This record gives sequence, structure tokens and C-alpha cells, in this order.
Amino acid sequence: MNSVLSVNNIHKVYHTTKAEIEAIKDITFNVNQGDFIAIVGPSGCGKSTLLSILNGQENVTSGKIDYHHKTIGYMLQDDALFDWLTVLDNCLIGLKIKKQLTKENKEYVLNLLDKYGLKDFINSYPRNLSGGMRKRVALIRTLATKPDILLMDEPFSALDFQSRLKISNDVYQILKEENKTLILVTHDISEAVTLCEKVLVLSKRPSTIKNIYSIFYSQKTLPSSKRTALEFNDYYQQIWRDIDHE
Repeated sequence: MNSVLSVNNIHKVYHTTKAEIEAIKDITFNVNQGDFIAIVGPSGCGKSTLLSILNGQENVTSGKIDYHHKTIGYMLQDDALFDWLTVLDNCLIGLKIKKQLTKENKEYVLNLLDKYGLKDFINSYPRNLSGGMRKRVALIRTLATKPDILLMDEPFSALDFQSRLKISNDVYQILKEENKTLILVTHDISEAVTLCEKVLVLSKRPSTIKNIYSIFYSQKTLPSSKRTALEFNDYYQQIWRDIDHE
């Protein structure tokens, strides 16, 4: 397998005027090309802290992360679209910031917008889009810089249930078609076991990896359809027990 990210024995300690707080302890895992990995755990266990470390926003106290010369894209919980920019300009903003706005890269973005049903909205503004369409725009903006690995932190939490199902299908299809690798932080076990093929369960703080589940469905279907599959309930209950017994 082609490894794209290796996390080796990382620790994260915060120092305050009153105490030393150990947030993450001895976390090790490997990510291969094309993996879809979910990270779940009890509230406040450090899921988002781990994602921030992987994104380079926070440093580790000890341990090592090897990106194998791969690039990272980060999709926030909030779509963070600029209301005064058109859909196209929102999708190009990362390329402009990185000074990578070439004719070829702009064409790549236009092709993504066309391919994923947003061609007719390139001159529209975010306020005129549905929640699901805004998420697709945010995803294409993230893909515009051609990252190898996408990090997502609760990306669908602000959507209603039906919209979550639809955008989960959209994101799954888009990332599979673009041959991307996904690391998803979510509190939603159903989302984890339908969107991803591997689930890392974190313990309460100091956070360690309590269990790693490989997710397999006999029928290769979209995330929304997996919720009615025979395997779904077994995976859900196993992971729920892991988290609930903290």
C-alpha cells in the first residue's frame, strides 16, 4: 500500500499558569492513498486538536508526523464562503493566496464546477445557494489547490438530516472520483461508518486510540444507502459501546 501519512507516538501537552494538561497521548496510525478514515470519540476528547495538529495549525509536544511529501487541504465546519465573492471567485481564492492562479488551474476549477452541478451558478453569490450547494462550493475550493489529503472537521453538522445525507453522498462520490484521501472528524457514528472505510475511536483525555475498526459492506453503495445495510447496525453498536463505556 502507498502510505501518504504516518503518525508516530505523538503527544500534545498544554501548559497553563496552574497546570499541565495532557490532551493527546501516544497516538500512532498510518494512512494509505485513497483511505477514508473517520475519527470519533467522546465529547472533548481532542478530535479537533488532533486534526489541527495534522493540518499544521498546532505543534506536537513530542512524536513525529511524516507527510511523505503530500499536501493537505482543510475543510472547516463552517463553509466560510465570502458573501461578497461569486461562487467562482470563492473557489479561486486559495489559488490566488498561494499565487497559483494559472490558466490551467482555473480551467481545472471550472471543470470541477461543471462536473459537480455548479456550472450555472459560477456567477451567483453564496447567499443564493442552498446549504448543500454551499458545501459543494467549499469542497471545490479545497480541491482547487490539488491537495493529496483532505481533512474535514464536522463538515456537515450545520445541515438538517436530509441535507446531510445528500451532501455525504456528494462528498463521497467527488472524493472517490478525484482519488483523494480523507480524514474526517465527526461526532456522528452513522456518518463515520457509512462515509469511511476505517474508524479510529479515541478515548477520553488524555486521548489515545482505543480501537480501530475496518468497515466493510458487501454491497458497494453510497453512504445514505449503507444505513439500511445489514452490517450498519453492528458497526454502529460496537463503536457506540466503545465510546459509551468511557
